[in-house]
This record gives sequence, structure tokens and C-alpha cells, in this order.
Amino acid sequence: MTPRLALCLLLPTMLLPATVLAQAPGAPAAPPPYDIAETDWPWWRGPERNGIASTAANPPLEWSRERNIRWKTPIPGRGHGSPTVVGQRVFLATADHETERQSVLCFDRASGQVLWKTDVHQGGFPTKGNQKASLASSTVACDGERLFINFLNADAVHTTALDLNGQQLWQTKISDYVIHQGYGSSPCIYGPLVIVTADNKSGGAVAGLDRASGKIVWRHARPATPNYASPIIVRSAGREQLVLTGCDLVAGFAPLTGEKLWEVAGATTECVTSTVTDGQLVYTSGGYPKNHVSAVHADGSGRLAWENNTRLYVPSMLFQNGYLYAMADNGIAICWKADTGETIWRGRAAGTFSASPVLVGQRIFATNEEGTTYVYQADPGQFTLLAENQLGTSVFATPTFSGNRILYRAAEMEGDKRQEYLYCIGQAAAE
Repeated sequence: MTPRLALCLLLPTMLLPATVLAQAPGAPAAPPPYDIAETDWPWWRGPERNGIASTAANPPLEWSRERNIRWKTPIPGRGHGSPTVVGQRVFLATADHETERQSVLCFDRASGQVLWKTDVHQGGFPTKGNQKASLASSTVACDGERLFINFLNADAVHTTALDLNGQQLWQTKISDYVIHQGYGSSPCIYGPLVIVTADNKSGGAVAGLDRASGKIVWRHARPATPNYASPIIVRSAGREQLVLTGCDLVAGFAPLTGEKLWEVAGATTECVTSTVTDGQLVYTSGGYPKNHVSAVHADGSGRLAWENNTRLYVPSMLFQNGYLYAMADNGIAICWKADTGETIWRGRAAGTFSASPVLVGQRIFATNEEGTTYVYQADPGQFTLLAENQLGTSVFATPTFSGNRILYRAAEMEGDKRQEYLYCIGQAAAE
């Protein structure tokens, strides 16, 4: 037995203290907050929180500035959050450094017209952090009645709820925040709660908030280390779990009550990616202080199934039919056998990747920081590149797939100014 595995077996009992401020109602699983349509992308990583588009999605394989663009709308400021689509509306967070405003915008899905803009914070912008980071890196979550967004502002992380017309309903401070690289954790809706995290060097928190009131229902203190991963709900080891990665740990929680189910050493300190599962294992990856990808049993046993030293720091993985698909930060597409970690193939793209790949049917769409999207087969047999498309010169946000359309956030240099746009990619005769 390796020293690392021995430590993993001991750690499930080494739990951080938790505070339950109210008992959340409950069954072990919670139904969706509303009837999610096939064209909806209501939160980070899509309807199933795993980067897989609806089976009804059928976007074009090819596009450019002149081809298959339905509309293009300028965005004030900058952000790395993905577009959120519910019904005929698209929601997006942004941060304008010129005016020091952090805002949520609403667009008409058909035309791209801006329907409203709500300023959530004014002033309070931090001056430190990684130059690649933005102050609007969270993706809006929608429960069909309300919008939820996280912003780092005035040295603290706040979660804010808006109604569908942009009126603020409530705002709750989650934790003080000492900035290291930045902040980008997105809110996660589950049952009556919105779950949020604020891992940071001063000691952060994970908390479940009542969606209607913003009151904290349960809260856990977190280690005093920087970390950026979003809370993700997976169904693994026979139950729905809230899984957190990073802070040198992988942990599973009962999402309605906040009960800590297990916690093991199985991640590096700083993680950005969102975990996926095969139903038994949860997959974690990180990039500082070491590169790693690992598979951890989600049954509380602390067993580490496998691990390798691939640098998969920012783009999240995909799971399908027993295989993991990943786009490494350095542009290497990888297919692993999910249960063993065996490398099945590697394929070469180009550039540096921060956006996460999205699976649409049997095709994977992966966009690099320079605005090139590679479309390739989700095929364990071999790496097969289908298309290569260029749009924009700076892309950090993961594209959103809504029916036959792609909502794509990209920036271009116009003279000496960086200008962001929200593009709607789709064939002219689509829908």
C-alpha cells in the first residue's frame, strides 16, 4: 500500500466542523426546480451539470465571422461566465472596469436584443489577481423564477438573486475573500436551495441558501487555501451528492442538509474543473502545486482508483459510455478508460484551452483561448477531427448549446480596445 493511499483510507474521519443553521426539507433526491425545456441551458455545464447537451441539439459544424452567424451583440466590460438560456431569454454576467460595475444582462434569444441590464455591485473592484481572470467568471443559474449569480466584490463573495425582469430580490454575503488568482465558482441549484462556495486563503465556506429568501440553511467552513471549483451535484454510489474538489481534498455532502458524507485526500490544492462521475467514481483534476487527474470512489471508503499527472487545470472533463474525454490545457485531446485510467488515445489540437469541452451527440466541441473551436468525434476507437472554426481572438467562456444554436462569448481587438460580443451561431434556416 502506498503512503498516499494509506492516508486516503484514514482521512474520511478527519472532517472540518459544520454549522447547520436550519434543517432543509427532505428526500435524498430533489426534482428539477422547473420543467427544463430541450433548448434550455439553465446553469453551469448544462441541464445535467456534466457538459452534455440535450439530445435535441443539432448545431452547425462550421462557422466563421461571415458564415452561420444569426446575430452578434456587444457586451460591456469583460467576463468568463457562460451564457444561460431559459425559454426565449439568455442571461450573462459581466464586469466593466471603466465604470466598476458588475452586472447581469438579459438578451432576447431570437434577436440578440438586450432586454435589460441590472447592476449588482458598483465599486469594490479588487486590484490583484491573475491577469487572465475576470470579475465575472461565474455562470448565472436560473430556477425558472429567479436568477442567481456570485460576484467577488469589496473583499467578499456575495450571492445575489434577481427576478426574470432583473429586479434584485436578495443578496447574501457568503465569506470574506482574500484574492489569489481570482474567483469563478458558479451557483448550483438543488431542490429549495442554491449552493455556493468561496474557497480562499483566509478560509472560505460552502453554503446552502434558501432560494426564496437568501437565508443560509447550512454552512461548512473550508480550509484556508485558494481554490476555484464550482459545487456540482452528481449521482454516484447510489445517491445524489454535492461534490467539492480542491483544497487538497475531495468531499461529498448531502446537498439538502449539508451533512458531510465523506472527505478524502484526492485532489491538489488549486482546482478549477467541475467533476463528473460514472456512477461509482468521481473524477477530479487540478494544476497547482501539482498536475493531476484522479478517480476516487464516492462511497466514503477513501479508495483511490487511479491517478496520473496530466495537466488538466482549467477545462472540465466529459464522461460517456465508460470513457473520459478531456482537452488538456496545452491542447492535447485525451480519451481514458474511465474505470482504470488507461490512455486510449491522444489527439493534437493547438493553443491553450480554458473553456471546457461540450459533448453534443457523438461530437465534442472544444474552444481554445484564441477563438478556435475544434470539433471531433467522441469515439474511443480513435481521434477524428471533423471541423476547425475561428471566431474571435480571445475566448475563455465555455459555449452554450441551445437547440440548433450555439451561444458563444468572444472578444476581438478593435483598434487598441478589447470588445466582447455574444454571438448566436446557427444555420440561417435553423428552427
